[in-house]
Amino acid sequence: MSTPSKDAAHWEAVEEATELLQERKYHEALSTLRDVIQRDAANAYAYFFVGQAMWELEQLEPARDAYRAAVQLAPDYLGARVSLSHALRRLGDHQAAVGQAQEARRRFPDDPDALYALGMAHAALGQRFLARKHLQGYLATNPEVEAKQEVQQILETLGIGGEGEPIEFDED
Repeated sequence: MSTPSKDAAHWEAVEEATELLQERKYHEALSTLRDVIQRDAANAYAYFFVGQAMWELEQLEPARDAYRAAVQLAPDYLGARVSLSHALRRLGDHQAAVGQAQEARRRFPDDPDALYALGMAHAALGQRFLARKHLQGYLATNPEVEAKQEVQQILETLGIGGEGEPIEFDED
């Protein structure tokens, strides 16, 4: 279990890398994060941000592995668990994506990102009823206008075709 001071130290250790990520300097961020991990292999934030950099570089398998490492170190790390669900879904492991999203939902029942991840994972499995249910739940959280419009379009697409017909979206 991480103490507040340890958590703060872990966050401070990745701040430079997060700035590099915001500047879209993914390779530099990865180098910085690898240094952080060498100094402290228990820093879940470092693994998460490695995942973010790899995702942006379209390296989905390494991103998945980094998110998985973050979740193993910090099971309640919601961002890592949701990102792991998206990576698993994009890699075609839809059942595992549902499992990670369900675990995020179990730990954080009202979280919009968990609802969204669960809806998208169910859509990939062709479970359109469940996908609609969770995506409508996401809309009920009153997301920003752009996200709301995107999910409304996804819901319209889910209405075309029948239950059991998988659908994959490349939105994230």
